[in-house]
Amino acid sequence: MNILVCDDDKAIVDAIGIYLENEGYQIFKAFDGIEAIEIIDHQEIHLIIMDIMMPRMDGIRATMKIREDNKIPLIMLSAKSEDYDKILGLNIGADDYITKPFNPLELIARVKSQLRRYTTLGGLETKSNVYKTGGLMVDDESKTITVDGDIVHLTPVQYKIVKLLTANAGRVFSIEEIYEKVWNETAFSPENTVTVHIRKIREKIEINPKEPKYLKVVWGVGYKVEKI
Repeated sequence: MNILVCDDDKAIVDAIGIYLENEGYQIFKAFDGIEAIEIIDHQEIHLIIMDIMMPRMDGIRATMKIREDNKIPLIMLSAKSEDYDKILGLNIGADDYITKPFNPLELIARVKSQLRRYTTLGGLETKSNVYKTGGLMVDDESKTITVDGDIVHLTPVQYKIVKLLTANAGRVFSIEEIYEKVWNETAFSPENTVTVHIRKIREKIEINPKEPKYLKVVWGVGYKVEKI
């Protein structure tokens, strides 16, 4: 998922970028409100971290402009701690507020929480190359898979299996079908190969792989991703 970080302090932008890139997010950087709006107009952004005090256009005016036609989750960031600033930020459309200096783990937790709410409540518009069921989402444009807003790191083959099944949620695929569609070759005794990949995928996308919520076996038939 794509996150825009906007602050006139380059060191802060770079630091936040490092924290979030380590979590698997793609980062876009802006140093005032005007640059932030330009990026939003040309890139698909899933969450914004916006400072208040900036030159040219501050975070308050930028947030008001963004909220005219966009409901991207926005976390407001400021060195100020007065209640007035928090209330103002929330009233003009910010979804959350964090005060500098901040704990990186807290920032990451807030980011994940907002992304989880955004995807779960349907704020993220569905595109032809985005496949979603419950909290499981496959974005085939960015080649990313998230579960409840958290990036899941899969191998290319695992990604293809999840994409195939999620794009056809509810449909059962035989092991032979999965092998032929993912590996693009005729299946000869593919049971072990497919089964091993399914097990590894479950370990990554399921809270309890032994009682999967998404990737389920239909005994004697094959596998499917549950349509939720």
